[in-house]
Amino acid sequence: MAGSSSASDRAFLGVEESLTGQKWIARLDMTGENKAITIAQTTGLPEVIARVLAGRDVAMGDAVAFLDPTIKSLMPDPSRLTDCDTAADRIARAIARGERVAIFGDYDVDGATSSALMQRFLRHFGLVSEIYIPDRIFEGYGPNPTAIGELIDRGAGLIITVDCGSTSHESLEEAARRGVDVVVIDHHQVASELPLACALVNPNREDDLSGLGHLCACGVVFMVLAGTLRLLRRKGDTRAGTFDLLGCLDLVALGTVCDVVPLKGLNRAFVVKGLLAARAMNNVGLAALCQRAGVNGPISPYHLGYLIGPRINAGGRIGDAALGSRLLTLDDPAEAEAIAERLELLNKERQAIEAAMLEEADAEAAAEMASGDGPAIIVTERKGWHPGVVGLLASRLKERYRRPAFAIAFDGNGKGTGSGRSVPGLDIGRLVRKAVETGLLLKGGGHAMAAGLTVEAGRLGALRAFFEENAAATVAGLTASHRLKLDGAISASGATLELVDMIERAGPYGAGHPQPVFAVPAHTLSDVRVVGQNHLKVTLSGADGGRLNGIAFRAADTEMGAALLDGRGMQFHFAGSISADHWQGVRRVQIRLIDAARVR
Repeated sequence: MAGSSSASDRAFLGVEESLTGQKWIARLDMTGENKAITIAQTTGLPEVIARVLAGRDVAMGDAVAFLDPTIKSLMPDPSRLTDCDTAADRIARAIARGERVAIFGDYDVDGATSSALMQRFLRHFGLVSEIYIPDRIFEGYGPNPTAIGELIDRGAGLIITVDCGSTSHESLEEAARRGVDVVVIDHHQVASELPLACALVNPNREDDLSGLGHLCACGVVFMVLAGTLRLLRRKGDTRAGTFDLLGCLDLVALGTVCDVVPLKGLNRAFVVKGLLAARAMNNVGLAALCQRAGVNGPISPYHLGYLIGPRINAGGRIGDAALGSRLLTLDDPAEAEAIAERLELLNKERQAIEAAMLEEADAEAAAEMASGDGPAIIVTERKGWHPGVVGLLASRLKERYRRPAFAIAFDGNGKGTGSGRSVPGLDIGRLVRKAVETGLLLKGGGHAMAAGLTVEAGRLGALRAFFEENAAATVAGLTASHRLKLDGAISASGATLELVDMIERAGPYGAGHPQPVFAVPAHTLSDVRVVGQNHLKVTLSGADGGRLNGIAFRAADTEMGAALLDGRGMQFHFAGSISADHWQGVRRVQIRLIDAARVR
């Protein structure tokens, strides 16, 4: 294993501009190299793990504990969350009274997992609860007064909103007018003026000092339920001792990975322990989805984020928004299999819709980028686009052009529903909220990396100008130099399962804790072909006879893809992350190729 010990601006392997237009640099500078050596020497950890930890700002004294994150060591007292004790008390009173509870969730994976976790908890205590997920197209995000009224008409004595509600002033006022308490459990950024609620638990509210603003909504629900269980035990409710909250961490891990929140602190423990729970396959809904998605080997963050999550989201995007949450609450395998099949079909339909829309969006984005340096934030729009798929378009455009992007679907009345995705360094949720405050948007909100908005067609030009004025300087700094940080270099023969296992010890990887990327220098591209939906299947061969199979996702129609398809038999420097593939029950090493460069 090798890495550069020079200044961080020196090109790794001399690659000043790769096939994706990036300069390769070593993740570790001289200080980082020395830190990695110290970690390895003082802890006895392998060099590769020491380098990965040093490159992700893990303190030397924390290295050993970092490799084994536990809920007990990382989870603070739930009471540190503002209003958590009030929420726990209100839920405990609902249990004592046997009240009917309505759970109002969001239509994404975080909302589905949050809703399912809450319903499983209430069911354990004998409460009848109803999950209500709004229709993305006809109702939009969050509680609306009409839905709140219907839930109360059906007998709800308590309404709990999860992954939404922090800005739903009108809807919560309707509940108060009807004499029904609302407990809000959320994580989205919120203004200083809070809606009328019995309790509003949101680590991102201005008066919350818990330091848990990085949790997804399902993680916040977990905290509230931990506080509720503690209160119920104090009250002598023996049922509190038999609810396996830790066994529900599979749901928390799924929500955490799919909501792309930073994998740091408590979130890492949620995912590490949640993966163990998921691998037990005790949740029949999750098990049915894994089978339908063809998950091979132990469930990993990749499976959650790229195979399971999109299928749950498919219901909210183009079908029945409640399918995902309903599936995750089931105990009947046959019913779970039926819903998993419906989600599979919806996901295939979503993929077809997305492909057609992406072709149009990419053409528009390419035209925008053709003039000068292009806009700070790409904004694509089209009348007739499916509003449930715009978030996926924004994500694809962000990946392709390496800058924030929005995709907006306009209806026949000139009202646009849009979704945006950002890059690290630009808080897109804050930007959208500012646009709402200035009157440019009908509504909008989100968090640092993702946001949603509703805009009138006549305000689109002003919105573009607003984005340019408020984001140009920041984005220019972020995009001035496209750099790929490399953790080291390996050969095809050195990419072993033992190395993969060592690297996985420092995981899980995701937002805020990036997957290690290694260079594979001067290897021959002995085979390359297109598979699936524009993916490239590759085989790399070293001078010593070592061979390494890999895949480059959605790369066939890119400049890198074209160069590789024409480069069979030629030498390249390759870059990517290595992992274990479990194809047909056999565990093999593969590289997920993200870049390549010609050997000069």
